[in-house]
Amino acid sequence: MTKKERYQYVFDWFQEAMPIVETELEYGSVFQLVVAVVLSAQCTDKRVNQITPDLFARYPDAKQMAEASQDEILDYVKSCSYPNSKAGYLMKLSKMLVNDFDGEVPNDFVALQKLPGVGRKTANVIMSVAFKQPTMAVDTHVFRVSERIGLTYRARNPFQAEKQLVKFIPEHLLQNAHHWLILHGRYVCLARKPKCYKCGLTEWCKFYAKKPVSK
Repeated sequence: MTKKERYQYVFDWFQEAMPIVETELEYGSVFQLVVAVVLSAQCTDKRVNQITPDLFARYPDAKQMAEASQDEILDYVKSCSYPNSKAGYLMKLSKMLVNDFDGEVPNDFVALQKLPGVGRKTANVIMSVAFKQPTMAVDTHVFRVSERIGLTYRARNPFQAEKQLVKFIPEHLLQNAHHWLILHGRYVCLARKPKCYKCGLTEWCKFYAKKPVSK
């Protein structure tokens, strides 16, 4: 099987199995999406969605969050992972948005990465989800699933995986591909004990061919 054929089979299956797919983070604006994605680092979307309703009710936009102290923001995010660091990021990125971008999240990949707490992965998520751009965010799920299925080969880090994926995934599918791979990793292709018995991709999966996992 060629690389091109593998990608074709895999993403044909995803299109049929999950024709409608989107982020599980809950938000009401681009700014709120940025906040939710920053909070989601090494934290589950479920936990973030428990935190953000009260946080967004108090600080619905960059201007109001920029007026808050780190400790005030911390009161709302203390149940997520690394709350002190994230509260600091949210305070600083809000101030930067107000001071440098008129309170609006920039539709620019480079500019996004200037915001505290926003790295390449987060910027890719914002560009894809908020601005509908063909980008590929690679988190731990995407990195793991792509390697197991055989979409990537010996990628040593997320950036290398991203470059391989972008090379072979058709541009019009990139926006959904990010979500397909994340959700597959989150609910089926688990890190410790993948649910191969529930997976529709075993026919093309290199991991399953070597070490199938049953119930």
